[in-house]
Amino acid sequence: METLKSHNPATGEILGEVEITPAEEVPNIVATAKAAQPAWGDLGLEGRAELIKATADIFVDRVQEHGELMTKEMGKPLKEAIGEAKSLGWGIEEELAEIIEALTPEVVEDGRLRSTIYHDPLGVVGAITPWNFPMSMPAWMILPSLAAGNTVVFKPSEETPLCGQAYADVLNEVLPKDVLIVIHGADDQGKAIVQSDVDMIAFTGSREAGKHIMREASGTLKRVVLELGGKDPMIVLGDADIARAAKFAASNSFRNAGQVCISTERIFVMDSVAQEFEHALTEIASVMTVGSGMGDADVGPMVNSHQRDHVLGQLGAAIAGGAEVLAGGDGHYDNFVVPTVLGNVTDEMDIANAETFGPVACVTRVSSVDEAVTKANDTHFGLGAVVFGGDSEETAEVARRLTAGMIGINSAPGGAVGTPWVGARQSGFGFHKSPDGHKQFTQTRVVTSRA
Repeated sequence: METLKSHNPATGEILGEVEITPAEEVPNIVATAKAAQPAWGDLGLEGRAELIKATADIFVDRVQEHGELMTKEMGKPLKEAIGEAKSLGWGIEEELAEIIEALTPEVVEDGRLRSTIYHDPLGVVGAITPWNFPMSMPAWMILPSLAAGNTVVFKPSEETPLCGQAYADVLNEVLPKDVLIVIHGADDQGKAIVQSDVDMIAFTGSREAGKHIMREASGTLKRVVLELGGKDPMIVLGDADIARAAKFAASNSFRNAGQVCISTERIFVMDSVAQEFEHALTEIASVMTVGSGMGDADVGPMVNSHQRDHVLGQLGAAIAGGAEVLAGGDGHYDNFVVPTVLGNVTDEMDIANAETFGPVACVTRVSSVDEAVTKANDTHFGLGAVVFGGDSEETAEVARRLTAGMIGINSAPGGAVGTPWVGARQSGFGFHKSPDGHKQFTQTRVVTSRA
């Protein structure tokens, strides 16, 4: 039996292991999930929702256990992991109610014809999830898939298999057999799911992996929902509240060691306030502590040495190319990267273009709003963006000029409850959350008769 060992990125200790699913077994596993789907679908929206709703109390009871597991396996500070664990149980009833409302058949009449719009299950959804939010991201994919009547074949990241298994274990305490099946492994298992007879792929991860999935899925025109990378910009206008903007930049650049898809990685600041902003951001970054997530550190470790080397490689190249270290820049050790603020970042630097996914904030001074918008939009990505400014009308106008899917005005880019989590350009294909997001896990059918 070949196993996948899970390591604590802060200490290197082995936390546990799971049995790797042989890639050649994936087609049979998908067939098993497909055979279980009709009975699951026959329960109806309300019947499925009632079963799933029973997991809310289980998730609440295991908040501490799940939070500690996420910190030990992925590295994020415990207070952040506890917050993620709380989100698993909080709001399940509300989300299920939203799903029921979104998927309930709709009747449309025009006086001549009467049409009913149904939102039926697709069949089997292959859910392939990332390591940076190892329990909430599975929930984003699996909960609407199941509520819609699909069965799910779930592959958690090979970096966080214990977290993925713990999430699935809660659901499987209430679900019928084979409605949710977990597959463990790395690239071979992910590719096997994509090449299998699943009806849909829901994936969060890198842009390159997303492109591979789209190419493979095109052979049978499988449905896909892809949340991919980002290189999120932040624009600081001349009339912005600089202290507030700097506090947000530090939080959003360094949270989860920068391993967040909507991390602020590029900051464009008006010349008139650049010195004040750089000083404020540097002061905050300079006092942030680095260490094990199980302690009181502000920033935990990178998930593994490969990610650490990528971040340090970008940092080293930028500094060699003329970037100015305003805070951090050295003192890195093991899988820990010190929060770093770079000034004088120019367009030709790799760190200005390629996703970093680490605790680095890059500041570029600009002379006009037009220059800031042009630079912010000069990317293949388009997940989130942020604008900080004082005049609400002008700030809103700048926000509307950005090409991201989600734009925050003096706040984070994520929207209110009930809005989609959506990327533009090469940051996504399809989207999660919201009534329209739930419908992406279904097949729409229109049945028409004469009125």
